[in-house]
Amino acid sequence: MESGKKMRILIDTNVLFSALLFPNSKPAKALLHVADYHEIVLCETNITELRNILERKAPRYLPDAEVLFAEMSYELIPAISHAEKLIRDAKDQPILNAAIVSNVDIILTGDKDFLSLEIERPKCMSVAQFLESEDMRE
Repeated sequence: MESGKKMRILIDTNVLFSALLFPNSKPAKALLHVADYHEIVLCETNITELRNILERKAPRYLPDAEVLFAEMSYELIPAISHAEKLIRDAKDQPILNAAIVSNVDIILTGDKDFLSLEIERPKCMSVAQFLESEDMRE
């Protein structure tokens, strides 16, 4: 990726979840970096998924998630369900479709289904890969 270029980065649910629950974690660091230097893109599906996971696993973090969504600057893109199947997990397909149609540069994720995709754009990166690409190694 070109350094200095503002990229459109879709933050996947697992990165949002980790950043919320562990504010000193690498996912939190990556989210803050994207907020400062790039454009955050969220898919409706990611927001719904995050709320559902928090309700089940960590309900006390729900208010924090709502504050994050209210105060964070991001572009909200709709999920798009019709497309040829590119990804193993069917529930990830609308997110991938939305990222492609919305011209996202990077999907920041911990999801192995995304990370194993052999696609040029959007580039699927783990938090560690992203931090390294942005010269933010620990």
